Amino acid sequence: MALQLAVEPRDSQGKHNTRRLRRSGRIPAILYGHGLECVPLSVDADTFETAIRHGSRLVSLTGAVDESAFIRSLQWDTWGTHVLHVDFTRVSEHEIVEVSVSIELRGEAPGAKEGGVVSQLIHDVEMACPASAIPEKLAVNINHLELNGSILLKDLPLPQGAKLLAADLELPVVECVVPQEQPEEEAAEAAPGEPEVIGEKEKQEGEESAEK
Repeated sequence: MALQLAVEPRDSQGKHNTRRLRRSGRIPAILYGHGLECVPLSVDADTFETAIRHGSRLVSLTGAVDESAFIRSLQWDTWGTHVLHVDFTRVSEHEIVEVSVSIELRGEAPGAKEGGVVSQLIHDVEMACPASAIPEKLAVNINHLELNGSILLKDLPLPQGAKLLAADLELPVVECVVPQEQPEEEAAEAAPGEPEVIGEKEKQEGEESAEK
């Protein structure tokens, strides 16, 4: 079920008005798509950022508009902590959209008890998925991952109707292997001889001439 998100119309544009809007605790946004007009909107910052933290991508906009929308892109501040702008695109719940979804490992690999180390090689994937079935994340159970075993892209649990966009589905997402020992460093080169003291050689030559 899509998260409901209340939005308000945004009549004023420009940097000054945008900054004032953000200071009031709202985020400027735009709704577009399906060949219809673009609608400037604003959304409560706290409510929206909570939705983002929970992985919501499909939302039901209410208030200024009443439409299902997909969170297409976000503009973050320099520190990546606050959203500065949101792009919503109109979408029906059965429409196929392309999204990036993170992968989360769950469980404990039996191979780890045999000396193996679990390594996650891929952390997110691109997929085409019905808008109503977009997952917050892909949970991968590793309770069956034995020593020297791996879980491939093609093994990932996908929502019904979803398809990975990767070119090679044989790529390993996670593996459990015994770490290779680092080769011992080669023995250090022999230390150079003591530096020659200036004038010492002439002194020795002089002593040899006197002896003659």
